[in-house]
Amino acid sequence: MPATSPRLWTVEEVQALQEHDPHHRYEVVDGELLVSPSPRRSHQRAVTHLLRVLSEYAERSGLGEALTSPSDVFYDEQTSVQPDVFVIPLVNGRPATDEMVMRPMLVVEVLSPSTARYDRLTKRRFYQRMKFEYWIVDLDSELIERWTPEAERPEICADRLVWQPVVSVEPLVLDVPAYMRKALGVAGGQGPSHRS
Repeated sequence: MPATSPRLWTVEEVQALQEHDPHHRYEVVDGELLVSPSPRRSHQRAVTHLLRVLSEYAERSGLGEALTSPSDVFYDEQTSVQPDVFVIPLVNGRPATDEMVMRPMLVVEVLSPSTARYDRLTKRRFYQRMKFEYWIVDLDSELIERWTPEAERPEICADRLVWQPVVSVEPLVLDVPAYMRKALGVAGGQGPSHRS
């Protein structure tokens, strides 16, 4: 389970911790320090495959770009999160510059034993409060929990996940079992699909 501290932390303090310890991920939500160890191989495969799918979809649809951490997403002096994968919109048809503060249209966290509590509670509440769509990839259960900002319960996607952030573009349809096979390194995975 990630380490926590009862005192309130600032983004500046957390950045200093990260500089001195590159083997852990340091985040802060509303002053609460979250520390996670290096992820498992299956976690990294899940991130890589989802990043590929979301990147292709965002580029093809002209919505924006998909990125991955380590990349701080700042909100105020007591909150800085590093989602595993996130999609940000284009600005005047171009990718945002480093100086621009962007609001993601989607954030994704891949659960691991050390982060599950924070991904499902602390970060989920924060992402919903910020009005972001939030996906939790659960490799153990082989499903994706999809949280919309107003949801009291997640949509459980075990077969497919349909994402259409803008009505004028075709939806992304993710074949969840095929995605899970790839993430878990199981033979016969056909990968995620883009069906309309």
